[in-house]
Amino acid sequence: MKIMRLIAVAAVIAGVVLTAAGPATVTGLLPFFTIQSNVAYGVFAAWAAFRGRDTPAALKGAVTLYVAITGLVYHLVLTNPASGFAVDPVHRDLPEAIGNQLLHTVVPLLAVLDWLVFDERGRFRWRHALYWLAFPLGYLAFALIRGLVVDKYPYPFIDVNELGYDGVSISSAGFAVAFWILGLLFVAIDRWSGRLLRRHRAAAPTTTT
Repeated sequence: MKIMRLIAVAAVIAGVVLTAAGPATVTGLLPFFTIQSNVAYGVFAAWAAFRGRDTPAALKGAVTLYVAITGLVYHLVLTNPASGFAVDPVHRDLPEAIGNQLLHTVVPLLAVLDWLVFDERGRFRWRHALYWLAFPLGYLAFALIRGLVVDKYPYPFIDVNELGYDGVSISSAGFAVAFWILGLLFVAIDRWSGRLLRRHRAAAPTTTT
């Protein structure tokens, strides 16, 4: 468990450093949800690696969900021509390409695997899925306010210059619902597997001495 979390921390650091080795600078990367979610998970994973298994359930679910969102949006939306929000292919040098995959693929997979394999089951509550929307909605507000200042938006589905505020409102509502459903799926998996585990333990034969 500790080894996997430390690997995730190393992947976050390497991903940010290698991505920043390209045209973007570290400060230029900070406005992206990708960087914020990865850094949040990396900090949590570093803390959890030395704290052990007893980490706050809602916080673990939150950072895992956010970095999972990063991976899903990248692969299903930003690089998928059928999504309607795909970005043009970007030529990346090898170090930057590796960093990009670390942040969008490797870290999200490690985060979800960590949760599925090592976490105790049955700790999530249905209300957590709603609470977990706070950061994505806060990020949306940040991106829109920043866009007013710099006239630039980090993602095409919140680009006011292209979609207008009506279009951004519609796409944001759609993403919010999708993120909420994904959070509900996290909770459902946690609670369902928790019930199965309790039934298995109750059905297991006991030995006496």
